[in-house]
Amino acid sequence: MNVAIYSLGCKVNIYESEYVEELLKNHGYTIVPFTELADIYIINTCSVTNESDKKSRKMIHQARRRNNDAIIIVMGCYSQIKPDEIEADIILGNKDKSEIINYIEEYQQKKQKIKKIYDLRKNNDFENMYITKFDNHTRAFVKIEDGCNAFCSYCIIPYTRGSIRSKKPEDIIKEVTTLVENGYKEIVLTGIHTGKYGIDLKNTNLEKLLEELIKIPNIYRIRLSSIEINEITDKILELMKKSNIIANHLHIPLQSGSNKILKLMNRHYNKEEFIKRINEIRSIRENISITTDLIVGFPDETEEDFQETIDTIKRINFTKIHTFPYSKRDGTPASIMKNQVDERIKKNRVRRILSLSKELEINYYRKNIGKIFEGVTEERKNGTILVHTSNFIPVNIKEKIPNNQIIKIKIKEIDKNENVQGNII
Repeated sequence: MNVAIYSLGCKVNIYESEYVEELLKNHGYTIVPFTELADIYIINTCSVTNESDKKSRKMIHQARRRNNDAIIIVMGCYSQIKPDEIEADIILGNKDKSEIINYIEEYQQKKQKIKKIYDLRKNNDFENMYITKFDNHTRAFVKIEDGCNAFCSYCIIPYTRGSIRSKKPEDIIKEVTTLVENGYKEIVLTGIHTGKYGIDLKNTNLEKLLEELIKIPNIYRIRLSSIEINEITDKILELMKKSNIIANHLHIPLQSGSNKILKLMNRHYNKEEFIKRINEIRSIRENISITTDLIVGFPDETEEDFQETIDTIKRINFTKIHTFPYSKRDGTPASIMKNQVDERIKKNRVRRILSLSKELEINYYRKNIGKIFEGVTEERKNGTILVHTSNFIPVNIKEKIPNNQIIKIKIKEIDKNENVQGNII
């Protein structure tokens, strides 16, 4: 049978979709593009914003229109919190994705709708998944943790993903070792709240896990998908100082540069603490690339608060900013806060931050012109060759080098289209 899979949202969803795809292939199913006719359509949904819900519904409707006789399977965050809104044959939340073969077979036999939604705040078992191959031939994600206990006032994720559950370190080491042996040069550790890895296990945490992973034979690079500023411990900084295996790039969510808004968001730091830790990171890795997430238009964010955020961003000097307008999520404290910000103001602030982000990004690239880096070749669908450096600079090269090769390049220029160009040395 032909199966088409579409994944929305975060890197955890991407990992889980890859796991499901590998599972299906191992059971004789054929994977086809989502745009093609298929016997089964699987939509792995996201619900981080209202727009995510909308996109999830759109993809579900597309699948049904493409083949009205197909089995439609919906899983993920949107189905976890709004299962009754969904018209599908099999509805799963964020548990039992590893049981998908059994559910398909059950549906084929009984032709009865299946809905499996669990209370993930009470169910603390980590659903173990194991991947040996990944779609990207140079980079592989490994999910080390699920769930979140932070309860930021704007966020629905603790309700869609449940409490923190961690993968056993020996399972992670085995999975990473297999991926490295299968030729993957870069391993991206991902989770819902990655920095809290291990708090539900004995005698382990993120720093201890990293210490073991950098010992794996022939491992080339480890990248953290995201980590909170107050979870970058002194031990992690020590590991970054002594090992170049840990990438020279960190994605650290700021969310706001205003202390007033950070408090309303229930973030567990202030801007002064954030800036201090960034300076400590840069004292160890001077040319490190630091990217971030930012929410604008949070309830009660005045123009003065927004300007404070801009000033904070400039002081920190991020490489790039992933910007989102605040999206009201029912059931969160922020959804009932006073002084909700007008949508036009949100859009204006997003545009201003995007403009600033582009300026910071190009400045960082220009700062690295003439410098030599090492990276892995990635052949794009259009035939061009791209090399991502350790500090995540995407460098285009003209030479036709085979995919997945470690090479040294020198950054030559930023072209008129603002693409980074380099030469092999």
